[in-house]
Amino acid sequence: MLKIIVLFACLAIVASAQYYGGYYGHHEDHHSHPKYKYEYGVKDHHTKDHKSQWESRDGDHTKGQYTLDEADGTHRVVDYSSDHKRGFQPHVQRIGHAKHPHHGESYANIHQHY
Repeated sequence: MLKIIVLFACLAIVASAQYYGGYYGHHEDHHSHPKYKYEYGVKDHHTKDHKSQWESRDGDHTKGQYTLDEADGTHRVVDYSSDHKRGFQPHVQRIGHAKHPHHGESYANIHQHY
């Protein structure tokens, strides 16, 4: 989970940062208007790995969402936005009720609704 959080934090920093300089002496136009949109998802029934993400950027405004199923049976939804005035603004929701294992039991033994 830490890897996912770090990945999205890096994406947010890259998406909100302004490009400065060039690549091997190649000068980029500093006045270009960045614009992109992407999305992806994983739904692996064997490993129970379910997650998705989408993001779009138009100039200095970036917004997106990612979702994932937690090991405790809850579903996390993070909506976020970023701009040069407010910075990175996440809104985190945890949907469902956590099911924790009994002492000595593994999460793998808990029946979860997928």
